[in-house]
Amino acid sequence: MRIHERRSLWRRMRPYFTVFDGPLTLIIMLLLTVSLVTLYSASIGIPGKMEDQVRNIFLSFFIMWVVANISPQMMMRIAVPAYAVGVFLLVCVALFGTIKLGARRWLHVGIDIQPSEFMKIVMPLMLAWFFQSRSGHLTWQSYAIAALLLAVPVGLIVRQPDLGTALLVVAAGFCVIFLAGLAWKALVGLIVAGAAALPIVWSVLHDYQRERVMTLIDPTTDPLGKGFHIIQSTIAVGSGGITGKGWTHGTQAHLEFIPERTTDFIFAVYSEEFGLVGNLILMVLYLLLIGRGLMIAGNAPNFFTRLLAGAITMIYFTYAFVNMGMVSGILPVVGVPLPFMSYGGTALLTLGLGGGILMSIQRHRKLVQT
Repeated sequence: MRIHERRSLWRRMRPYFTVFDGPLTLIIMLLLTVSLVTLYSASIGIPGKMEDQVRNIFLSFFIMWVVANISPQMMMRIAVPAYAVGVFLLVCVALFGTIKLGARRWLHVGIDIQPSEFMKIVMPLMLAWFFQSRSGHLTWQSYAIAALLLAVPVGLIVRQPDLGTALLVVAAGFCVIFLAGLAWKALVGLIVAGAAALPIVWSVLHDYQRERVMTLIDPTTDPLGKGFHIIQSTIAVGSGGITGKGWTHGTQAHLEFIPERTTDFIFAVYSEEFGLVGNLILMVLYLLLIGRGLMIAGNAPNFFTRLLAGAITMIYFTYAFVNMGMVSGILPVVGVPLPFMSYGGTALLTLGLGGGILMSIQRHRKLVQT
C-alpha cells in the first residue's frame, strides 16, 4: 500500500520536476560552466566570489523552476500588477534609493535590490499582455499607448542615472512592439526621428556619458582615465591570439589592468586566456541559446506567448551583443553584463526568470497540443 501511495504521489508531483526544457537547460548549464571556469581565474585574490556565484546559480535555477511551473495564462494575469509594482519600486528608488558610485539605483529591503533589472522582463510581459488584449484590432493609438507604457519606467531608470539598463529595457520593449506588427514605414520614421533628435539627446546626457561616447571614438585622448577601460580590454582580447595564454595565465587580468574583470569585463579575461578558439565556442553557445529561444517563440501557441518568447530571446541577444561590443571597443561602455557569464546576483536571477518563462511557454505548448 505504501509503495502504491509513493508511486501515486510521484505521478502527481512528476510534472513539476520535468519542466526544464532539455536543449535550453543544457545550453545554459554549458554557459554557466564556462562562467565558473573563467570567474575562478578572474577572481584570484578576491575571496568569496566563487562561493557567491555558485549560490547565485542555485537561486537562478530555483527561480527558473518556479517560473517554468507557472502557466502563460497566469503570467497574463500578473502582467499588469507586476508592471505596477515595478514602476512603484522605481519611484521608491528615486525617493529613497541607496546611492553607490554616484548613482541612485538600489533599494535596501534587508538586502540591496536593483528594480530596474527586473523591468527587463516585466516590460515585455506587460507589452505582450497589452497587445494580446488588443489583438485583431491594433491601431496606431495602440502603438502610441505601448510607447507610453515603455517610456514611464525608462524615464525613471534614466533619471538614476543608468543609461545601460535603460537601453536594455527600451530594446526589450521595442522588440515586443516590433513583433506585434509595427509597420516598416513607422519603423523608418522612428529611425529618422531618432537621428534628428540626437542633438537634443546629446545635450541632456550627463558629462560622464558624453565622455564615454568620445572615448569610444578615440580612447587614447585619456589613456589613464576615461579611455583606460577600453584600451586595457582591447589589449586583453587581442593578446589572446588564436588559442589564448591558457587558463589562469592571463597577464592583463592578474596584474589588475582589466577593471571590473569579474562582471562587465569578464569577456576580456576569457578572450585573453582562451583566444579566438574559445571566443568562437562561446559565440556558438550564444547562437544556440538564441536559436532555441526563437524556436520556442515560433512554436508558441498564441499571440501573447509568441511576443513574450521572442522578446526574451532578443534580450539575451542584446545582452551578449552589447557586452562583447563594449569590451571589444566597438560600442560605448554602458555597464551591461555578459549573460550567464558575468558575476552578479540580480542580473543572473533576471536571466533565470527569462529562461523560466521560455520553458513555461514550451512546456504548456506541449500540453495544449496533446
